[in-house]
Amino acid sequence: VPVDGSHWLSMREVLDILGQRGHEVVVVAPEVIMHIKPSKNFVTKTYSVPYTQDEMEKDFKVFVHSSFEEGLFLERFLNVYKHMKRLGDMALTSCEQLLRNKELMRYLEESKF
Repeated sequence: VPVDGSHWLSMREVLDILGQRGHEVVVVAPEVIMHIKPSKNFVTKTYSVPYTQDEMEKDFKVFVHSSFEEGLFLERFLNVYKHMKRLGDMALTSCEQLLRNKELMRYLEESKF
């Protein structure tokens, strides 16, 4: 169950190689993602989340932009914290939605994931 972003970019190559060597690789990811794309070397299982691709991308861009704003340290810190918290809340919601997806959880349990 990868975290989308830099963790995924590092993991993708390993999963591709494992798949090429005949291992069964299953990637579990939310439907709204930035970098996780299907591959012939692994199976992707997705689940829905209550936010859109546009919302996630907008929140990420706002976070990145806020990280480089100028101004008083405390104002910048609080602004970055606010946007980081929003992204953290989306990640938490994503995890909650996975655990609430009974069909996917049954598949994972039956396949000894």
